[in-house]
Amino acid sequence: MKKIFILASLFGLGVMLSSCELDKFPETGYNEGNVEAPEGEENENAITKKEDLAGLRTAMYDYLRDGFQDANYKHLTAGACRADDAYGAGDSGKPTEVEANTFTSDNEFPSTFWTGFMSGVSSANAVICNLDAVLANDPGLTQAEYNQWKAEALCVRAYMWLLMTQYFGDIPMLTAIPPAINADNVEEVYPLYFPQRVDAATLKTQLEADLAFACEHAPDPMSVERDFASKGFAQYLVARMYSLKQYRDWNKVKDACEAIEGMGYELAANYADLWQFDLDAQTAMHNNTESIFEAGKDNTANGNWFFMMFWRNHFKPEDSFSWIKWCTPTRNLAEAYDAEGDTERKNISIRWDKCDWEQYYAKDNYAFMGKIPTNITVIYHARLADVLLLHAEALANLGDATGAMKLVNRVRSRAKIAALPENVAVEDAKLYVLNERRLELAYEGHRYFDLMRFGDDYSMLKEVHDGGNIKSSAHYDEWFAVRVPLTDQRVLMPIPTSVLDENPNIEQNPGY
Repeated sequence: MKKIFILASLFGLGVMLSSCELDKFPETGYNEGNVEAPEGEENENAITKKEDLAGLRTAMYDYLRDGFQDANYKHLTAGACRADDAYGAGDSGKPTEVEANTFTSDNEFPSTFWTGFMSGVSSANAVICNLDAVLANDPGLTQAEYNQWKAEALCVRAYMWLLMTQYFGDIPMLTAIPPAINADNVEEVYPLYFPQRVDAATLKTQLEADLAFACEHAPDPMSVERDFASKGFAQYLVARMYSLKQYRDWNKVKDACEAIEGMGYELAANYADLWQFDLDAQTAMHNNTESIFEAGKDNTANGNWFFMMFWRNHFKPEDSFSWIKWCTPTRNLAEAYDAEGDTERKNISIRWDKCDWEQYYAKDNYAFMGKIPTNITVIYHARLADVLLLHAEALANLGDATGAMKLVNRVRSRAKIAALPENVAVEDAKLYVLNERRLELAYEGHRYFDLMRFGDDYSMLKEVHDGGNIKSSAHYDEWFAVRVPLTDQRVLMPIPTSVLDENPNIEQNPGY
C-alpha cells in the first residue's frame, strides 16, 4: 500500500509539472516530473554522443551567466546588508527584512537561494552523470576530455554546495539523476526525488573526493579563459571549504592558496581595472590577470541584467533606472574607507549619482553599489586578491602574524594606501585581515561569511550585526533598519516554505 501511495503521489506531481517544466528540467536533469518512457522509446533522450554532452557542458556554464543571476544578485545583497556594508533598500521590502533579520521562510531570498543552488547542482550533474555513457559509446570523447569536463562540473557542483551549506547548514547532496519511476523501483528512487539533508561529515567526504579529482584534472588556468573552471578555481574551492567552521583546517587553506599563487595569476595593476569599461567600443574588462573564475557576457545586446538591481547600465543609462535600487552603500562603509585614506577602492565600490528617490541619501547625490556599471561587467566568483587575503587569514590563525601582514600589505599597495606594521600581535593581525577583506571585497558576497568565520559562536558577526542598533558601537549607523538580535540559530537562513511543502523529508532549521 505504501508503494502504491508513493507512486501515485510521484505521478501526480509529474502530471502537474509536465506541462511547464519539460524544457527547464529535461530527463537528464533533476526533475520530479520525470516518468517512465513509453515502450520502445526508453533511450530517446539518452546522452551517448560527445556533441550532446558538449551541449550539457555549455548549458552548465550558461546557467552561471543566465539562470544563476537571480540567486547571485541576492547573494551579493545579502552578503552586504546582513552585515554592515549595505542598507537593504528595494521597493519590495524583502531586502530590508534580510537586513533587519525579520525575514521568514516565505521571504524570496531563501527561496531563490535554494532553487538557484539546486539548479546549479543539476546543471553540473547533467554533465557528471552522462560522462561514462558517452565515453563508452562515442570514441570521439577522449579520456583527457572526460577528465577535464568532469573536473569542471565537479567544481561547479562543489561551488553550489559550499554556498548552499553556508546559507542553510545541512543540505541535500544529489549526485545522481533520478531515473524514470515505476512500481518496481519507486522505493529505491524515492530519495532522489525527495532527498534528505546530509550531515557535514558526509558532505565533506564527497567534497574532498570531488575537489581532489578537480585539482588534478581541471585545465591549467593559463590555458583557458577565466569563465571556465580551472585548477585555480578547484584550489580556491578547497581553500573556501577548509575555512568553514565545520571543516576548519587552516594548514589546508594555506596550502591551497599557495598553490593558486604559483599558477601565474597577478593582481590587476589598478583596482579600477577590474570593472573597467569602454563607452565608445561598448566593451568591458574580461579575462584579466587577477580573475580566477568569472561569469559575464561580451555582447551588450544580450547582456546580463545585474546592473538594474544596483545602479545603471552606462551603455544605456536610463534603462531600468526609474525605481529604487538594492544594496545601498552604508555610511559606515564609507567611513571605513575614509579612515584608511582609501579613495581607490571607495570610488569603485561606492558611486554617486542623481536619481528620483531619496530613501537613504538626497536624490541629487545618492550612493550606489558601483561594481556592476554595465550589462556586460563580469561577476567575479574568485579572484587573486580574495586568495591573498584568505591566505593571510590562514597564516594569522596559524600564528604567523608577520606573514599575514605581508600579504595584507601586498593588497594595500595596489590600493595605493599606506602599509600597516608587520610586527603585530596575532589577534591584531586577524582584525587587520578582516578589515582589509571588507575594503577590498565589498559587494562581492563575502562580508557576512567573513564575519561568520571570525570568532567563536559567531561573536564577531553578532557584534557587527547587533552593533547597528547600539550608538556606542563602532559598527553603529543610524540608517540601518532596526535589527532583531542575531542568534546562533538565525545565523542560517530558513528552509523555504515551498521546499517544506514539496519535500516531506526536509525539516525546518531551528529558530524559524
